[in-house]
Amino acid sequence: QVQLVVSGGGLVQPGGSLRLSCAASGSIGSINAMGWYRQAPGKQRELVATISRLGTTNYADSVKGRFTISRDNPKNTVYLQMNSLKPEDTAVYYCVAIRSLLNWDWGQGTQVTVSS
Repeated sequence: QVQLVVSGGGLVQPGGSLRLSCAASGSIGSINAMGWYRQAPGKQRELVATISRLGTTNYADSVKGRFTISRDNPKNTVYLQMNSLKPEDTAVYYCVAIRSLLNWDWGQGTQVTVSS
């Protein structure tokens, strides 16, 4: 299994920026991809961005051009840089490590609130 520790999040005004971090430990070598999902109140959890072992990235249309996923391999850490934040970005954000189609490890959620 992979253990994930998430940091970052908080309250920011519209147009502001935040960076989320997700540090992985445990079976690091089994990770094929890592990513971020989010869940707003009353809504289903949705994909935000993923980054594969080879560095290929994928973004939800709603965040393209505003969010950037990246990773620091020596630190086994994945980041989500969020710029130009909008109120509709308000959600609990979750980090995930994908080992296979059936083996996903989730980190704890972190609240991101975009409000003036």
